[in-house]
Amino acid sequence: METPCILVCSIDMKTGYCFGCGRTRDEIGGWTLFTPQERRDIMESLGARLETLERKPRRETRRTRMARERVTGE
Repeated sequence: METPCILVCSIDMKTGYCFGCGRTRDEIGGWTLFTPQERRDIMESLGARLETLERKPRRETRRTRMARERVTGE
């Protein structure tokens, strides 16, 4: 199943969007219950949603850490 999750999982309290993927809590929680078309419709709006976020989360994401560790060999 296609998902926009990038393992950040931190919600912006102002917009209600996840800093990592742009989905709302309800969309994240119900993702597996949506039809493929509903998921595609949501995914089409995520880029615009992410542009509305004023700041990024402070913590390093798991994906970023793993990429850094691959490059630096830590």
